[in-house]
Amino acid sequence: MGLFSGKKGLILGVANDYSIAWAITQKLVDEGAELGFTHLPGEKMERRVRRVVDPIGPKLLVPCDVQKDEDIAAAFSAAKETFGTLDFVLHSIAFAPLEDLKRPFVKASREGFKLAMDISVYSLVAVSRYASELMPEGGSIVTLTYYGGEKVVPGYNMMGVCKAALDASVKYLAYDLGPKNIRVNGVSAGPVKTLAASAVGDSDKLAGLYEAISPMKRNITREEVGSTGMFLLSDHASGITGEILHVDCGYNVMGSPGQALEAALQAKG
Repeated sequence: MGLFSGKKGLILGVANDYSIAWAITQKLVDEGAELGFTHLPGEKMERRVRRVVDPIGPKLLVPCDVQKDEDIAAAFSAAKETFGTLDFVLHSIAFAPLEDLKRPFVKASREGFKLAMDISVYSLVAVSRYASELMPEGGSIVTLTYYGGEKVVPGYNMMGVCKAALDASVKYLAYDLGPKNIRVNGVSAGPVKTLAASAVGDSDKLAGLYEAISPMKRNITREEVGSTGMFLLSDHASGITGEILHVDCGYNVMGSPGQALEAALQAKG
């Protein structure tokens, strides 16, 4: 018997086999979960996601544009028809126009800001609303965030502001859905090479920074993030809600370069 034997969930946001959502999915599958997935509308996007998920035998694969309430409603209607109820939902969706990601935040466009907030933040609100209707006995909702929503990370720009709003949304959703025994949490991972990270850029430099500054003197692995996401979705985290759980080898606790500074000073002199 696996930790998720008899548990059913919907995964939103698998783009390819490098996605953090896919790392979490693999851990869920190992523990016996029954899973459904969404993909962006269109045959090309369906083929991309199907190529990744087909080997694990998904129970459901449906199109969903999170900018459209009717698409979200249809996706959860299909989940209800397939599973009856849901035990968990993983939200791994973020987007901002590339030109807005590349420019300083002060130069962000109004339309780009609205689009990024709609897809990266409001989608969690809408998804949680529909998910809660399929969780009569309670459940768990997890989203993916990043430290750039808490502190300035040069190059993260508009997405950092979106992640700050996402982090606040986690807390307010946790409050709203707590009486229904539905938990809402976020996983804040260190630098991982993903499609989204490639759009932001400088992921290799960030990985090196984490290796130099974090208390554990290394960066995290995709598998570690997968295990943490699986934990938060499981009954083992039944008393945790409204949290942003960092998987970054302790980087977020540092207020100075620490040992990296000492090493640099020793090398200098």
